[in-house]
Amino acid sequence: MSVHDLPALNAILNAAAAVLLVWGFTLIRRGRKRLHQRVMLTAFTVSVLFLIGYIVFHAEVGVVRFRKTGLIRGVYLTILFTHTLLAAAVPPLAILTLSRALRGRFDKHRAIARWTLPVWLYVSVTGVVVYWMLYRM
Repeated sequence: MSVHDLPALNAILNAAAAVLLVWGFTLIRRGRKRLHQRVMLTAFTVSVLFLIGYIVFHAEVGVVRFRKTGLIRGVYLTILFTHTLLAAAVPPLAILTLSRALRGRFDKHRAIARWTLPVWLYVSVTGVVVYWMLYRM
């Protein structure tokens, strides 16, 4: 595996995180607390692996520029801007949400999870979109 394979792997990790987040949400809605916990810990782990791959790739390669022009460039930059802005919020939100659950502070866990889930899910999905637009379009 080369450093140039990391964007595809990172897209897979983002997609996996999105699936795990939706599955985890479904599980807690159905009262499957123990499985919810395992799935969400897996989503967190997958996202940490993504972050490591992202940092390694950009440390080695640097910035990758979107070469298309016109309307599609505006669409890409809008998605990238919202993705990047919200991606900065995911690690502290996820850590706070996870730590509250692990300490049994479920009232506080639920209160922050209502914010964490949609932000984290948006970032995971738009991460795949950004990859597709940058490398496959």
